[in-house]
Amino acid sequence: MSTQTGHAVHQITRPTGFPTADAFRLVETPVPAPAPGTAVVENLLLSVDPYHRGMMDGGEDGFELHTPLEGRSLGRVIASRDPGLSEGDLVFHRAGWRTHALVTAGVDGTRVVRPYEGVPLEAHLSILGGTGLTAYAALTRTAALREGEDLYVSSAAGGVGTATLHIARLLGARRIIGSAGSAAKVRHLTGTLGFDAAFDYHDGPVGELLAAAAPDGIDVYVDNVGGDHLAGAIDVLREYGRIAWVGAISHYNGDRAPAAPRNLFEVVHKSLRLEGVLVRNHTNLQAELEEFLVPHLCSGRVGTDTTVVQGIEHTVDAFLTMLRGGNTGKMLVRLAP
Repeated sequence: MSTQTGHAVHQITRPTGFPTADAFRLVETPVPAPAPGTAVVENLLLSVDPYHRGMMDGGEDGFELHTPLEGRSLGRVIASRDPGLSEGDLVFHRAGWRTHALVTAGVDGTRVVRPYEGVPLEAHLSILGGTGLTAYAALTRTAALREGEDLYVSSAAGGVGTATLHIARLLGARRIIGSAGSAAKVRHLTGTLGFDAAFDYHDGPVGELLAAAAPDGIDVYVDNVGGDHLAGAIDVLREYGRIAWVGAISHYNGDRAPAAPRNLFEVVHKSLRLEGVLVRNHTNLQAELEEFLVPHLCSGRVGTDTTVVQGIEHTVDAFLTMLRGGNTGKMLVRLAP
């Protein structure tokens, strides 16, 4: 790839069910020149996320066909006519899934990123990025986790799941339980990451597996899956428990699981609180998140927990692998060393 030529991933068809590689195309594009008020960013890292699957279906907030997909990205300014961005700045923005992008400071979340000595760049798209911010908002604002409380997190080996573990441990959670989709991931959760208990949701009804892992109940559930995971957590939550609902992986590919859990009225019976978490509503917490986590990243107490794929041409592979649960931690694509 020359410095005058870029590449972008386009979506060319709408998927039915689980997406396949032929729904995408890697397109050669010229590197743009900055217009007044814009800057050209050469992307270093791209994020692929579960929410992209919903946007692929189109609609008012969905992806357009035959245009570059959008996603969180980290890049470096190589040319600028934006007074808020200087050449060499490290920039977070949302014009990912391409090698080069035109951005404007303050538009769509575009901001200069402060590099920290000893903290890898991957952290800014994982535990210091939208992934970590989601977990931080879910625990500190939505669920208001208190010291000594017990927590369950589904899809615990993914980006939000691992970030939730680290942040909850720093907040003083007592027991942290996770679920994942394979025996290897369960071993990773307990043996490497430090979950107190974990189970493979394929091994039986989720409610029964969770009840066995948390015989005394839980206080907080961070939900990345929905469906039977949500129903199981409602059964095991103690009175006045809280649910921070981040995502619903079980519904993303047209699966026909019930939209509402069978035991939803237990929310009333137990005086539970269930609230959705949208990271875009919590961007004001970014500086607080960094102040909270950076010392622990520098000391090594907290890791970035990423799976990194090399090359723009492997972006779709990374996305599909992530949807199948083939990653541990946050899935990223590295475009440059």
